[in-house]
Amino acid sequence: MSSRKIGLVALTALVFSSMVGSGVFSLPQNMAQVANGSALVIAWAITGVGILFLAFSLLYLSRQFPTLEGGIYNYAREGFGELIGFCSAWGYWLCTTIGIVGYVVIAFSALGMFVDSKEHIIFGEGNTLYAMIGSSIFVWLIHLLVSKGIKEAAIVNLIATIAKIVPMVVFIIFSFIAFKLDLFKFNFSDLSLQVPVWQQVKDLMLITLWVFTGIEGAVVLSSRAKNRNDIGKATVLGVVVALVFYIMVTVLSYGVLSRTEIAGLHNPSMATILTHLIGLPGTIIITVGLMISVASSYLSWTLFATEIPFLAAKNGAFPAIFLKTNTNNVPIASLWLTSIVVQISLIAVCFFDKNYNNLLLISSVMILLPYFLVSAFYLKTSLKSGHTKHIFIASIATLYASWLIYAAGLSLLMLSGLLYAFGLIIFFYSYIKHKRKLSEI
Repeated sequence: MSSRKIGLVALTALVFSSMVGSGVFSLPQNMAQVANGSALVIAWAITGVGILFLAFSLLYLSRQFPTLEGGIYNYAREGFGELIGFCSAWGYWLCTTIGIVGYVVIAFSALGMFVDSKEHIIFGEGNTLYAMIGSSIFVWLIHLLVSKGIKEAAIVNLIATIAKIVPMVVFIIFSFIAFKLDLFKFNFSDLSLQVPVWQQVKDLMLITLWVFTGIEGAVVLSSRAKNRNDIGKATVLGVVVALVFYIMVTVLSYGVLSRTEIAGLHNPSMATILTHLIGLPGTIIITVGLMISVASSYLSWTLFATEIPFLAAKNGAFPAIFLKTNTNNVPIASLWLTSIVVQISLIAVCFFDKNYNNLLLISSVMILLPYFLVSAFYLKTSLKSGHTKHIFIASIATLYASWLIYAAGLSLLMLSGLLYAFGLIIFFYSYIKHKRKLSEI
């Protein structure tokens, strides 16, 4: 039953799966669109260091504060108060919810590679009426699975995670065989974008952040971990494995096709590149891998999105209705909220003709504040303790999180500000009601 706890392997799979979702399959095109090879290498160096230090921050915080369950919310609340804690929870919930909308959109975009033609567009970029109908069916099937129990869903996710690694390994092997060093050197110094390298690096930041969103998965589900020491281990292990996959997929792609060719590919671009190398089987392998990947990542992120309102409601930051659980110990009100918002978003994607890239940017910018608050809380506690190692790790993590906020740009930050402002209405309503209830006891 769902009261059973989740072990290290399943936790690591949740972290890895939540990060390695649909993003990796579109990563070559997303990056080639804004950066040459030199900017790509610099961006991965910055991201690799920053994201590992953020992972270590989560590892040490999970050990220093073992009673703070659902970390990404409670760390912010513990360090900076109820209102800031709510903002972290709200931003994280929006990030995960918008992110899982993006998962199903890119999945049906991939199916369009098989069934669409110039005369008949069925799935398009995942934003047609047919795509919306198919996506909606998928959303409610996952809703049903998660409602059966967190433990059971985690096991399904573990199996799916193993299955989706295979297409990525196939892509890496064939790309390595076809890799041309001269072509990579040409892409490395490509000047056709006519944009300074540092600006290209900055433009890559939200893309690299997007593919690592989910790093906090084990911490969010900390209350359901079998062993608390597994939380930090799962986080670091998941990040290291994901980082290796991402670097290999993108760097090898720059040695197979020119940057401009990759930039013009239909997403998922990994499918098109592998098709270029081995023909139709390449499209099939990557598309099947993408569908499995989307299913498992959607499942992981639904677990996270379901857990956060439940945890926040315990402290009155979310309405008390989100404390409701079903017979399988699943926060059922939170699950219904997430599924309904995803459904509404899918309808909006269809009618407003939005695509995966739009969702990617919105989801990424909403996670900036929660990640900054985690690293800032770690820095705050480390400065109090005076421990040099922890101060160093926390400083690098905070610097990285601050750089991400700067790299996001003014327009996206303004959008996130509007979304946070809307959330404040929920906070003040819930918090005032919660305080009144406590005063009556």
